[in-house]
Amino acid sequence: MIPFLILAFVLSKGKGSFLIAGYNTLPAEKKAEYDEVALCKFMGKIMYAISLGILLVGLSEVLANQLLLVIGIIVFVVSIVFALIYLNTGNRFKKR
Repeated sequence: MIPFLILAFVLSKGKGSFLIAGYNTLPAEKKAEYDEVALCKFMGKIMYAISLGILLVGLSEVLANQLLLVIGIIVFVVSIVFALIYLNTGNRFKKR
């Protein structure tokens, strides 16, 4: 969970775009079409949500609580599905 939190912190500051898969492989002309800071900040928020899911799964093991495991998995999956849908619809991060 610690590496995810570190990545979330870096991304939420608007830095670390080279860590975003797909974006880092775009040619320079295509990268210029996107708002890099907004994209990084959004991915940072998603990384915080994923970290929360991982924390809940870990706590479920420590506390032997199945409910925390279920909630952690739901948070993890919902945040990833939300990010995939949000990022791939609506051209939200294109510069105007």
